[in-house]
Amino acid sequence: MSQPGPRTVEHEIAVSAPAEAVYRLIAEVVNWPRIFPPTIHVDRLEHTDREERIRIWATANGAPKSWTSRRVLDPDNLRISFRQEVSTPPVAAMGGTWLIEPVDATACRVRLLHDYRAVDDDPAGLAWIDEAVDRNSRSELAALKTNVEFATAAEEATFSFEDTVSVAGSAKDVYDFINEAHLWSERLPHVAEVRLDEETPGLQTLEMQTRAKDGSTHLTKSYRVTFPHHRIAYKQFTLPPLMSLHTGIWTFAETDEGVAATSQHTVVINAANIARILGPQATLADARRYVQDALSTNSRATLGYARDHAERNRP
Repeated sequence: MSQPGPRTVEHEIAVSAPAEAVYRLIAEVVNWPRIFPPTIHVDRLEHTDREERIRIWATANGAPKSWTSRRVLDPDNLRISFRQEVSTPPVAAMGGTWLIEPVDATACRVRLLHDYRAVDDDPAGLAWIDEAVDRNSRSELAALKTNVEFATAAEEATFSFEDTVSVAGSAKDVYDFINEAHLWSERLPHVAEVRLDEETPGLQTLEMQTRAKDGSTHLTKSYRVTFPHHRIAYKQFTLPPLMSLHTGIWTFAETDEGVAATSQHTVVINAANIARILGPQATLADARRYVQDALSTNSRATLGYARDHAERNRP
């Protein structure tokens, strides 16, 4: 059992990339869901040249959490400090610093410092935080190293696309259809089974058995962050074998004609599985086309049913 009181811990990793490039990657929080495995979604709430306020949704020990932090950016010294404004129990207070230290022109050392306390200095709560900080710090640093060192390969394997439908109805009705994912197995032919949990309002866990064109099914697990009635952001944590990352955002924008409902995807192809899934002659381009076709087919189908639902409910 952990001893009560404040805790200070440090993690570090060597990265074969210029220190300035690593700093930029950490500073650009909108890309964190793509870079850091625990991160689900990040919103930049306020910002100046050197300070910003952000809201982060991420997993800690397998459970989704959310908090708001303030960051101080120091590009001259390659340093970023952060402090949670309101922490989520069992965390009473949390802060820290990213330090990027050049080794030479092509390598650096990244140090990640944390200081924290548990609510009421509870030893069990502190032990939970110890495990979560250690797990997430190691995961974030390993992912940072991978994403920087293999930036070229990741760029080729990473792509984004979107599908949009026009709806002669209200944004609320379209949003409600996407938000009410627990009904998808009744409403969407390509969803065989579904489970939706929302212990914290606006933060959902979604598990689905989805049917492919050949009739096979595959399990996906996503965490979703909802913003009624404008958008729903998500990140898949259980993925099909051809993807090593999949994030997306459903958006619902009012127009003169009604609503523009859009499904946006960002994907990283798992190149190691291309030959096994698509055959030995398949290329990265083949995998991109295959994945985009599969995701777009389901997105367009879902948007179509959402449109029908909203237009039936139109006054």
